[in-house]
Amino acid sequence: MAGPREPYKAGPHDPYVRVRGAREHNLKGVDVDIPRDVLAVFTGVSGSGNSSLAFGTIYAEAQRRYFESVAPYARRLIHQVGAPKVGEITGLPPAVSLQQRRSAPTSRSSVGTVTNLSNSLRMLFSRAGDYPPGAERLDSDAFSPNTAAGACPECHGLGQVHRTTEELLVPDPSLSIRDGAIAAWPGAWQGKNLRDILDALGHDVDRPWRELPAEERQWILFTDEQPVVTVHPVRDADRIQRPYQGTYMSAHRYVMKTFSDSKSPTLRAKAERFLSSAPCPVCHGSRLRPEAMAVTFAGRTIAELAALPVKDLASALDATSEAARVLTEDLNSRIAPILELGLGYLSLDRPTPTLSAGELQRLRLATQLRSGLFGVVYVLDEPSAGLHPADTEALLTVLERLKAAGNSVFVVEHHLDVVRGADWVVDVGPRAGEHGGEVLHSGPVAELASVAESATAHHLFGRAPAEVRQVRAARGQLKVGPVTRHNLHGVVAEFPLGVFTAVTGVSGSGKSTLIGEIGEDLAGVERLVSVDQKPIGRTPRSNLATYTGLFDVVRKVFAATDEARERGYGVGRFSFNVAGGRCETCQGEGFVSVELLFLPSTYAPCPDCGGARYNPETLEVTYRERNIAQVLDLTVESAADFFADTPAVARALATLLDVGLGYLRLGQPATELSGGEAQRIKLAGELQRGRRGHTLYLLDEPTTGLHPADVEVLMRQLHGLVDAGHTVIVVEHDMTVVADADWVIDLGPGGGDAGGRIVAAGTPVEVARAKGSATAPYLGRVLPSREA
Repeated sequence: MAGPREPYKAGPHDPYVRVRGAREHNLKGVDVDIPRDVLAVFTGVSGSGNSSLAFGTIYAEAQRRYFESVAPYARRLIHQVGAPKVGEITGLPPAVSLQQRRSAPTSRSSVGTVTNLSNSLRMLFSRAGDYPPGAERLDSDAFSPNTAAGACPECHGLGQVHRTTEELLVPDPSLSIRDGAIAAWPGAWQGKNLRDILDALGHDVDRPWRELPAEERQWILFTDEQPVVTVHPVRDADRIQRPYQGTYMSAHRYVMKTFSDSKSPTLRAKAERFLSSAPCPVCHGSRLRPEAMAVTFAGRTIAELAALPVKDLASALDATSEAARVLTEDLNSRIAPILELGLGYLSLDRPTPTLSAGELQRLRLATQLRSGLFGVVYVLDEPSAGLHPADTEALLTVLERLKAAGNSVFVVEHHLDVVRGADWVVDVGPRAGEHGGEVLHSGPVAELASVAESATAHHLFGRAPAEVRQVRAARGQLKVGPVTRHNLHGVVAEFPLGVFTAVTGVSGSGKSTLIGEIGEDLAGVERLVSVDQKPIGRTPRSNLATYTGLFDVVRKVFAATDEARERGYGVGRFSFNVAGGRCETCQGEGFVSVELLFLPSTYAPCPDCGGARYNPETLEVTYRERNIAQVLDLTVESAADFFADTPAVARALATLLDVGLGYLRLGQPATELSGGEAQRIKLAGELQRGRRGHTLYLLDEPTTGLHPADVEVLMRQLHGLVDAGHTVIVVEHDMTVVADADWVIDLGPGGGDAGGRIVAAGTPVEVARAKGSATAPYLGRVLPSREA
């Protein structure tokens, strides 16, 4: 149980991290003692407070102490970033956080750069490569596409060239320039400005585009000239615009400049729609200069080795000299933990934006095994996410190695096999949100069995009742393929309609690739809904209420109050996205971005509104004694009671409760949501819209980040969809979910080149008996309690 509440003064050799009075998020003054030098798992139902304790309190305090130790500049920032709400923490070593944050969308970041394997490979080619006769030995930078010395001058080290065409820039040539023929131009005033400049230059902006001379069309779209001309705007009825000097920019120049220079993801994405990509004609996609590509090792160029799966890279490095032997041994030692973590199917040139959050975290974990750090606390976030049970065993071995090196390993985790393998478990609960926030148990795993109120104990020690359900009969088949993409070569799959299908296989076996080929044109299916784990927004401005449309109704409720009417406040006054009611200091975000210079930027509460998002006048308007900020701070569960008599709000909240998200706050920023939470919010949105017609639902690992108790809640919803006549297909590693499916399609047997084919297809019982399936033995372990 939680430690004693009286203050504790640790001695110099106290072996525990002792937390006193933790109040971060929903934690209720938690006291807990956790031994150092152990593998400790923090668990509990989703939203119980386990992450708030591990990351929001313990790691945040370690980070705060680091800031204080480095420089006066950093210490000043502490007041902006804020410290965790905790009385005191003693016995806390330095901490390293490995969270499931997705990488920035840059093609220059790859598996090789994340793991430092690219550096080692470049050094190998520089010192021990086979050079053409008479060629000078190159520095290692010459083998990197991310340096001026190595990057192909044509594509600047990207491997692709981006070009545009008249057809892309002008999709509808029947339109005139004034009517928007040049779709690639910016909107609003900037687009009008370019049109007016063309008019001033003597071009006919009212003639259909296709009727303009070809030479004129070419100049308008592709010229590098930037003529300056005096523009005389057409006078509007309500205002007079003076003549001004306007500079012309061709559509091609605008698109390329926006795509390469804009810091706005939205503008970059729009520009990309008007570009076509092709392999660079000079480097043919290798990204390197010809001088680097002329050097080989073991008969291959560096680009060819970087394209190999990591598991094949070691065998391809056949050392031929003493210098090469030392370097290849270094490479092999770096490759070993990557293979241990089941990521041998990845290649060094694989861009990090294409990796799942779990894959990226495990790559960073593999790198830490080589760091040589000891005496630190590693705080990990769901390292088993996206892992097949066969790979989870290897993960536990790696975590044990980190511990054996003299470190403490604190893991937020729901996977029961990881919990069983821990030395210590901190179970938070008993439920989510305001009904959680208490430490139910802190001690050896076996002792958790006696904690009656623990949902974790209920599942860990086999007390969860097994539901027996008859396998449904299919109402037809959906044929997919033949698929030849990534590691799939001519694969044909048949998905039964009207049932629940689980697609299984080890990491990298081709599961996501296969279901990604299920297209929109489906016989027997009226609608396809793909529910992924991409964020519902990338800034604190986007949140649960705005995404689901709840916020529109809530704002109308506030605008209808007597106080709002007396003041003349309309619906817009209660939006934090427009001027008027919002706090102008933070522009309604509730947070300000704090630039740390030497560390990634972070968000801190707005110094003026304290995170409320609104100005004081707006917050004076209340509905049932709560202002708009206080309503946004309600959990979904509390809001369901608060708005019980407002049907439009109650209906949306009910679907969020149905998918197990009652603990989330209405205004919870999108940046604080996990991929699994984002996916369930999207699923709730689909459930809210109604389910007319036969719909096919595709979900990629919907149980990621879910406690077994929450998995049961989610599965009831998904099976409810099937019972209503729809089809559900999930990619899944949770064997309890797979065992409860009507049909299983198992890919493998391995990952990468060792996978990519259907190993077994049938009912769960049939797949559990399949020979050569990595899934079969693990599925068999959970099936006895499921068979009728």
